[in-house]
Amino acid sequence: MQMQTDLLQEARRQAEICNACRYCEGYCSVFPALHAERAFSDGDLTQLANLCHNCRGCYYACQYTAPHEFDLNLPQALANVRQDSWGDLAFPQTAGRAFQKNGVMIAVAAVIGFALLFWAARALGSLGGAGFYAVLSHNAMVAIFLPAFLFPLVSIGISLRRYWRRVEAQPLKWMHLVTALGQAANMKNLRGGHGDGCNFEDEDRFSHARRAVHQAVMHGFLLCFASTSVATVMDYALDKPAPYGLFSLPKLLGLSGGLLLVLGCAEMIRLKLRSDRALGAQGAFGGEIAFVGLLGFVGFSGLVLYAFGQTAAMPLLLALHLGAVLAFFLLTPFTKMAHGFYRLAALAVDAQRLSDLSQRASMSMNPSASPTANSNGDLARNNT
Repeated sequence: MQMQTDLLQEARRQAEICNACRYCEGYCSVFPALHAERAFSDGDLTQLANLCHNCRGCYYACQYTAPHEFDLNLPQALANVRQDSWGDLAFPQTAGRAFQKNGVMIAVAAVIGFALLFWAARALGSLGGAGFYAVLSHNAMVAIFLPAFLFPLVSIGISLRRYWRRVEAQPLKWMHLVTALGQAANMKNLRGGHGDGCNFEDEDRFSHARRAVHQAVMHGFLLCFASTSVATVMDYALDKPAPYGLFSLPKLLGLSGGLLLVLGCAEMIRLKLRSDRALGAQGAFGGEIAFVGLLGFVGFSGLVLYAFGQTAAMPLLLALHLGAVLAFFLLTPFTKMAHGFYRLAALAVDAQRLSDLSQRASMSMNPSASPTANSNGDLARNNT
């Protein structure tokens, strides 16, 4: 708790200095939201931290970084608050804290442990299925992966509810969610204030590389999810069970998604290794690499399984792939995968703020248009 208080205090100090300077107002969504405040509650700082995409452009533009006595490092200050908030809001909280501290070890242990369980499960028999079902029956896969899919949804839902309460957001409206989804889909805040990209991997040189790899990973994941969804519909609704041919829709979606995942994750790790760790969250590097590595391994193991699925190595490769997928789903609420949901929530809250500002501006220019205006055009006073 003391560490959380210290991180918030440091972020508050730096935010107050930035609020007085205002040089970076056009850099990203953080600064207009920051400059709209005069004082910063813990909820305000949590919202600003999750609104920040760590593009680092403000750091290289700032005249108050070290060796100046102000020693500003806003990207790190917000990253520390952001990382701490994910652990604090996670459900269950102890699991979130544990992954942040030992992410690589937990991810590796989970993949190996689950793969060994799947390997051992072959002894239960497959009831004569074809393809992968000859190793593990369809019913067994459903019984294992359906709860594993539902758990992160429930966990992240609880975490987002906690976030919504912490930042004291208003009830969510559909138009705000649509705005947030649009900004998340095109990675607006990874383009930098002038559309030149981030300063993430090469100091003050602008680059769109980070935005491109995020797009690759996001689309790769969505294609893989679409592949599984289409296969489910074909199996249950159209009575066309797996295995499917190369030019079937599930295979085309899965192969293209897997390639995007592998390439995107590999490039993301390369960029992270080149980046300045002093501008990110303290102690979070291992957990971030573990998540990206796990996601990339899910795609890689799926591609290898497809390539060697007709060989004697198939049972072992299937166990590894299923172990990686199960580990990914169960660890999702505690890895950086959850950051996409928090950032989406932060963008929705910011859309609420902008909508409120627009309404106030409209009312100030045309008081008679207000629903609380009286017949003389004056705003009705609240008698309470």
